[in-house]
Amino acid sequence: MHQGDRATQQDQVKVLAHPRLRGCVLGVLADGMGGKSGGRAAANQVVMTAEQVFERFDPSQDTPEEMLRQMAFEAHAMIRLTAITAEAEPHSTLAAFLLLPGRKAYTLHAGDSRVLHFHGAQLASRTLDHSYVQRLVSEGRLTEEEARNHPRANLLLGCLGTEAKPPAEVRFLGQLAVGDSLLACSDGLWQHVSPAEMSTLLEQAQDPAEATQQMVALARERGAPRGDNLSLALVRLVPRPATQPAALASAAVK
Repeated sequence: MHQGDRATQQDQVKVLAHPRLRGCVLGVLADGMGGKSGGRAAANQVVMTAEQVFERFDPSQDTPEEMLRQMAFEAHAMIRLTAITAEAEPHSTLAAFLLLPGRKAYTLHAGDSRVLHFHGAQLASRTLDHSYVQRLVSEGRLTEEEARNHPRANLLLGCLGTEAKPPAEVRFLGQLAVGDSLLACSDGLWQHVSPAEMSTLLEQAQDPAEATQQMVALARERGAPRGDNLSLALVRLVPRPATQPAALASAAVK
């Protein structure tokens, strides 16, 4: 995470290895909203709830889709409960990716934090924001560039903590290949660094930690002096010797 030029940090992010299932990894990111303490508390609640639900996950009994939706709905319920003592009504986005043994991958998101899947140097897919401008882009009424600079770019149509049921959107990406990357990020990053630039930095960097540092530096340079909080979690499949399966390299900006 990086606080940017804001007075407080309301993003939270973690990359977690499952305690019992080798090769099972969760990346989770939350961008909180709702006053100094409200947004921070909401993002904390999302990450804590995700960690608890992920720890209980048993693939022999639970499907990945069920577990991810439960993660979103439990976090939403906890934010609603804590809203009673918050300074302002707390809300949060959620962006998460799940990697299972066998390299099967899933994404979960609510709000305008994103998960991007890179196949080598190419963007294979990204989540679509639950936002007013994304709806206009999907309808062909705005370009991506126009949406980024639109005066209502921050207007969300769904997230966690509102009175409405959250849009816990789960997607199965299929089986990843060696060289693929999964990147979860808040709008503080993607508003200033394009997917093409992300893929270039991923290809040029020696490891995910270096790539994340370069992305943050670029976003900070372009966002100053009014840069938002920004956060990202990155996992990349890297090759091992032929006798061993692919390994994971990961990084989360803290």
